[in-house]
Amino acid sequence: MNSAAAELVRLLTVRGETLAVAESLTGGLVAAEITTVPGASKVFRGSVTAYATELKHELLGVDATLLAQSGAVDPQVAAQMAAGVRKALGADWGLATTGVAGPDPQDGKPVGTVFVAVDGPFGAHSGSAGGGKVEALRLNGGRAEIRMESVRSVLALLLKELAGEQTGNERAQDTEQNGGF
Repeated sequence: MNSAAAELVRLLTVRGETLAVAESLTGGLVAAEITTVPGASKVFRGSVTAYATELKHELLGVDATLLAQSGAVDPQVAAQMAAGVRKALGADWGLATTGVAGPDPQDGKPVGTVFVAVDGPFGAHSGSAGGGKVEALRLNGGRAEIRMESVRSVLALLLKELAGEQTGNERAQDTEQNGGF
């Protein structure tokens, strides 16, 4: 999976942008994956593992009423976590994971229900109305598989955003810096 993290670090370095991560069900695995990449310190600001529901409000600014009504496993919660960590840690991009890894359902949501989110400086052509983007996942497997697939999915979500927003000039600069064609 490290190739996705390496590509993220490379693209963020080229762009001169930074990343912060808010994690719940992944418990620090996203941050761990990113920090295995040499040079990650150039772009990775840090992470908040807000496993307890009240910490999502206290540390990340997730709306308390939303948490009380919908629980922690909700697309709006994921979006607010991504925006909150981006703001709290002063990063250009924020990623978030929330969901149910099992073995039991949570907040009326079945095991395998996951929401991953990205928040950042979306360009005009990104299709975003300025807010974050959330992807709903329905994952199968055991706890470990659900958590690792959540990591893969949130990294892929940001990669898709970064690749879609890269201008021709940034691509040329990156190719030149990395000796490509």
